[in-house]
Amino acid sequence: MSQSSLDPLFKPFTLKSLTLKNRIVMAPMTRSFAPEGVPDANIAAYYRRRAESDVGLILSEGTVIDRPASRNDPGIPFFHGEAALAGWQQVIDEVHAVGGKMAPQIWHVGAVASFLTDWTPSHGIESPSGLVAPNTPRGAAMTDEDIADTIAAYAKAAADAQRLGFDTVEIHGAHGYLIDQFFWGGTNQRTDHFNGATIKERSRFAAEVVKATRAAVGEDFPIILRLSQWKQQDYAARLATTPQAMTDWLVPLVEAGVDILHCSQRRFWEAEFPELDGEEGLNFAGWAKKLTGAATISVGSVGLSGDFMAAFGGESSQPTSLDKLVKRMEKDEFDLIAVGRALLSDPRWVAKVRDGDRESLKPFNAADLGELA
Repeated sequence: MSQSSLDPLFKPFTLKSLTLKNRIVMAPMTRSFAPEGVPDANIAAYYRRRAESDVGLILSEGTVIDRPASRNDPGIPFFHGEAALAGWQQVIDEVHAVGGKMAPQIWHVGAVASFLTDWTPSHGIESPSGLVAPNTPRGAAMTDEDIADTIAAYAKAAADAQRLGFDTVEIHGAHGYLIDQFFWGGTNQRTDHFNGATIKERSRFAAEVVKATRAAVGEDFPIILRLSQWKQQDYAARLATTPQAMTDWLVPLVEAGVDILHCSQRRFWEAEFPELDGEEGLNFAGWAKKLTGAATISVGSVGLSGDFMAAFGGESSQPTSLDKLVKRMEKDEFDLIAVGRALLSDPRWVAKVRDGDRESLKPFNAADLGELA
């Protein structure tokens, strides 16, 4: 692929106070290397290496808000408390020192158990209705006080991100975790304001999180929200089966203050509604941009064979062509593209792609999950 054909990947991007040198985003990937919840110098160096090789925007691994049950693995970092925030200060200082831009991904796992450890939080497990999947109890239903405190904790984490000097913030609302458990009718069985028969009604919790976050950071600090149709509990789950349902789901979130929708799917080239526009039709991020007018990030097996969930089962992947990606970006189907495993295995992936050095692109090996390369 010639350099000129890669131009859509390397155009600058600006939204509010955020200006990126290119359209490539490092996807958030759980690493579990912070056993006391505190990111250390090794984690800071890990992110710095990606920034040095010109990743446009780094999204951190999921880092949890100040709730007793917000994480499901003792190696997941906190985004609260003096020690953890000092660690994140070191991370963003290292990234900025080499000209990078970064957002923390703020997170609450809800009732989801880790598939890497049997560890559970000592304070119990919380979720909208005490369900981890349809008809599958785990933990307790959140009280009104729990919900109010959780919304406040998201806003506080975002305000801390801004105070530490991060360039933007991402709220994790995907993959069957807490916010997604409110979206999903199978796990939201509440009888109050935060449930309802429609996805629009079940989006109220997420909208309240976004509104509180917007109030905490002001108007010029961009807010990213990560969303998915699929859940780790059910890969075939869909929150919106029609464009109208997707409009009902996403427009209230944008109106609440989301600037960028990070639309997670397992394979970026798959059409979201193939029955409407064919197998080569718009993907999730494409439809989200069309329906809301918001900027979007796409993601899903970029630059590698196989999908990322298979990596946790030990599956390796080989480098693949970026032709399909570039064609979609030439059409402005979405604004940014997130890259996960390729960047996990090879800190210099962006620089190699930019320089046309395809021969030295590294395959992804599942063993890479066990170290901070």
